[in-house]
Amino acid sequence: MDCTVCAPAAGNFLSRKIGERGGGFSHESEHDLAVMVSEFLENGGSGGAESWCSSDSDSGLCDLAQLAESITFSKRNLDQYESDLQSVVHSLVLSMNEIDLQFVKSGSCNASCIRYSLAQLLRQSGYDAAVCSSRWQGSSKVPGGDHEYIEVVNHAGSGNSDRLIIDIDFRSHFEIARAVESYNRILKLLPVIYVGSLSRLSQFLQVMAEAGKFSLKQNSMPLPPWRSLAYLQAKWYSPYQRHSNAERQSGIGWSPSLEHERCSGHLKRLQSALVSEMEADRLMKPKNGDGKSRRLKVDRRRHSLFRKDSFRS
Repeated sequence: MDCTVCAPAAGNFLSRKIGERGGGFSHESEHDLAVMVSEFLENGGSGGAESWCSSDSDSGLCDLAQLAESITFSKRNLDQYESDLQSVVHSLVLSMNEIDLQFVKSGSCNASCIRYSLAQLLRQSGYDAAVCSSRWQGSSKVPGGDHEYIEVVNHAGSGNSDRLIIDIDFRSHFEIARAVESYNRILKLLPVIYVGSLSRLSQFLQVMAEAGKFSLKQNSMPLPPWRSLAYLQAKWYSPYQRHSNAERQSGIGWSPSLEHERCSGHLKRLQSALVSEMEADRLMKPKNGDGKSRRLKVDRRRHSLFRKDSFRS
């Protein structure tokens, strides 16, 4: 069966330059990003970003509580195939251990061994899964880069097929420097591991792009091109290659490199975050018919929390 993993857009160049913790850029695209950062700073941060929020209120700020509701709705609005796949992915990730991370990859690993292992386990479970590596050229508005993720193809009836995306580092793509509290609350609503269709992924990207603009504007910071919706979309919508297999080391006498030791730590953090998310989701499920009252309490609390940032200058 086919399995695809895409290469992560890479590196810490942006972190070194402006202190943000984004999804990163590859070393090959570092020059393009360097030029873009330089031009961005020379122009005083005027990235030509379009107005992103409505003027429905006196402050002209978007309703972040509404954005949070959109995230919650999109997170729960799974069809049966997506829901089943998500359950399988969660179970497989929680069952993985260091021995599963015995894939060999030249250069920086960037958690590829986790992706290849998960893709292999999905294939063994009957899914058409693979690791995809996407790559796109830079432009005047979007830095070039590359990204890695897992693809599962659902071969529906009548010869049709649908792509489903699995991204094990989903929240990291939206981490920004000096984020306001309301943005961090929205960030924590995102799934730890994204599992789902491209159309649902697009909903998450649009909401997070708007929320990011809000946070930056609250701190009087302009929107850099590597935080734009177009750049986020490039990671999963650009041309890609599917990779079904990776060379695997023998478990006997295998000595993991420093990169794979980092992957082991990454896996443990991923598992811990996933357990926390699953527990939080379990607690949010209504019990004994009190779902409506609990939902009203949560909504009132959320609106109260998000209103704090709406009046911050």
